[in-house]
Amino acid sequence: MLLGVALLATVAGLVALWPREDAPTLQTTPDGSSYVEVTATDVDLLADAETGPALLAETDDGTSITVQVAPEYLDVIEAGDRIRVLTLPQAGGAAPYVFVDLVRGPPMALLAAVMGVLVLAVARLRGLGALAGLVVSVGGVLWFTVPALLTGGPPLPVALVTASALMFVLLYLAHGVSIRTSTALLGTLGGLLATGALAAWATGATHLTFLSGEYALDLRANAPLADLQGILLCGIVLAGLGVLNDVTITQVSAVWEIRALSPAASRRDLFRGGMRIGRDHIASTVYTVAFAYLGAALPLILLVAMSDRTLLDTLTSGEIAEEVVRTLVGSIGLVLAIPLTTAIAAALAAPPAALAAGEPASDQDAAAPTPDPDGLTPTA
Repeated sequence: MLLGVALLATVAGLVALWPREDAPTLQTTPDGSSYVEVTATDVDLLADAETGPALLAETDDGTSITVQVAPEYLDVIEAGDRIRVLTLPQAGGAAPYVFVDLVRGPPMALLAAVMGVLVLAVARLRGLGALAGLVVSVGGVLWFTVPALLTGGPPLPVALVTASALMFVLLYLAHGVSIRTSTALLGTLGGLLATGALAAWATGATHLTFLSGEYALDLRANAPLADLQGILLCGIVLAGLGVLNDVTITQVSAVWEIRALSPAASRRDLFRGGMRIGRDHIASTVYTVAFAYLGAALPLILLVAMSDRTLLDTLTSGEIAEEVVRTLVGSIGLVLAIPLTTAIAAALAAPPAALAAGEPASDQDAAAPTPDPDGLTPTA
């Protein structure tokens, strides 16, 4: 029933929050210009050219061209590298080709292919469902969440509706339709609500504005309806969703396995056994979340570490505070989700049909075994 209500609320939210106008677009290519991929052939010959640092490259049809490049990239680009350049036919006397970026598509595609093959080889049908869920997740965020935020949609409802809709699709795709999956979904939605409420309070109470972000001014100039603080709030909710889903699935699986090993265990014993596993999960996941954010923000941390400010000033300033709040909110959400999910799983993990009918599951169950150290094996 609760899942039915949640599903109806999610569908209603999608209908109500669906963008009614086109999201603003950012033009990155001047009129008459285009992007092309070429091969660098010499990065030293023209490093000190009068018009500024430049390199020689070759187009796919064999034409040799001169490409203007920022000086910091001269030590990065090597002969033979594929690079993306912007053609500027209207440049006049200046070089009509400007370096934009290195081409990274082929190695990234190889990594994606290796991951897909390994996931399918190890997880098989569940892996296929997980990969399909990954595609759905990216598509859902790009199709609904991004346009909704850019056109001024309310950030917290957009974040909660996005997360809820994705969880309904992803969990059943990856884990199949079952009472176990539904239990994990209930726990995930509960943790999601707690995370959303806490994120909304934390971003306001700590006065996080997102104005110190690298792209804040660009967003404000090109998408004036977007709420920068709300975008940060939405990001916190979505960032915590992955680890939240992980812990809820694990807790449900743990409770079901305990039930299988000890069919006559009481719901209280199931909860206690599941929480023993959950405490270990909390202990490892909390610092896992911290390391994930530390790794993502490492360049910023290096810059701040060189400053002469105190540790407290550093932790409470600008972008560092955003990462700290993101980590704390995500950790609190998953810690709350573990006992909630474990309690739901303990209530719904029904004993085998034989026990439900009042019969012992086996001769061993009827023989009054000695309780195990965890207290999960029933006594006569």
